[in-house]
Amino acid sequence: MPQPQADPRQLAALLVAGVVEGGMLSEIPLPQAEPAVRARAQRLALTALRNFARTETVLKPWLRREPQTEVMAALRVGTVEMLELGAPPHGVVNATVKALRASREFGAAAGMANAVLRRASEFEGWAELPQQKLPGWLRRRLKAVYGEEGVQAIESAHQAGAALDLTVKPGASAPEGAEPVGGSWRLPLGGQVSALPGFATGDWWVQDAAAALPATLLAVQPGESVLDLCAAPGGKTMQLAAAGAQVTALDLSEPRLTRLRENLARTGLSAEIVCADALHWTPPALVDAVLLDAPCSATGTIRRHPDLPFVRKPADVEELTKLQADLLDRALGFLKPGGRLVYCTCSLLPDEGEAQIAAALTRHPGLRTDTPALPLGRATAEGGWRTRPDDKTGPDDHSGGIDGFYMALLRHDPV
Repeated sequence: MPQPQADPRQLAALLVAGVVEGGMLSEIPLPQAEPAVRARAQRLALTALRNFARTETVLKPWLRREPQTEVMAALRVGTVEMLELGAPPHGVVNATVKALRASREFGAAAGMANAVLRRASEFEGWAELPQQKLPGWLRRRLKAVYGEEGVQAIESAHQAGAALDLTVKPGASAPEGAEPVGGSWRLPLGGQVSALPGFATGDWWVQDAAAALPATLLAVQPGESVLDLCAAPGGKTMQLAAAGAQVTALDLSEPRLTRLRENLARTGLSAEIVCADALHWTPPALVDAVLLDAPCSATGTIRRHPDLPFVRKPADVEELTKLQADLLDRALGFLKPGGRLVYCTCSLLPDEGEAQIAAALTRHPGLRTDTPALPLGRATAEGGWRTRPDDKTGPDDHSGGIDGFYMALLRHDPV
């Protein structure tokens, strides 16, 4: 007999509960489900996390005490499905109550959930509720750099979420309806990525328009030897390979490299894959160029990863900045004389971007920045380039900004 389909609301609640308990969304295990069901569950969970404070405001008056984490997550998912996504309340309430009743552990909460969600469905003024704010420690740091107005604009971009950006392989076409953004193509939110035309044939891969800029900045030529450090899941590796470079892609995580191999196979591109720690690995020969996408806080990607504010801590940033400096120093030693390196992070924090390059220029005599203008973002004082989530990507852009990235092109002149 065919197995019953998993309910995307149940899966979404599992994801939200896992994040509340400290897990990264991508690492939370889920029961087997069809790709379309998983995709819908993911969208519901993302919406619930982006509207976490709003659901708190709606639900709290009707709760004598907060229920178990999993039950509260189900209430949050049901609330955003009704109030943010406009689903008919009757169906949402019934499905949520049915799922709870079917659970041995949470069945006793079904009656409460029925009453609370019915009350929630009657809430007026959802759109006027304050947008989700960043955690206090992160908000303070960003406010010192971008000001209160800038932080509010960034938070608005996070609330809006992210469209689907694609990098198209040379000679291939973007799916119908995609609009150009910088050197990338953009589709509206929603839908199952693997079902889009051109996915199975490897015509394109998913990559934020800002994430595509560092490889563009490196401007590799056919036949050049290039190291892509911290390469998985492989968007930049594929860009470099598609440009004709001889790419060695290195990453510390074998599971993430498995995904990189799958992406290369799907797109018909090739690169040498190495699983190693760049701090303890040495290439067999010096190379023409290095792309170092350094491990970072990923605070520039909250618009597409709203779970990050729940799990990132200030101590994470302190550890990462030391690692970034060590990786940058080591990567510079992999270059041929006259070679070039692009350093980048998907972080909004200057400690992981502008300050890293300013410090590297002091540590390394003869090192200089040589960063040309790019189609998105703006130049920075020390010679790098910065994008922000609230950046507009066109005069009539209604589909959101881009990820927050920092990047700089470095050259080492003889001293």
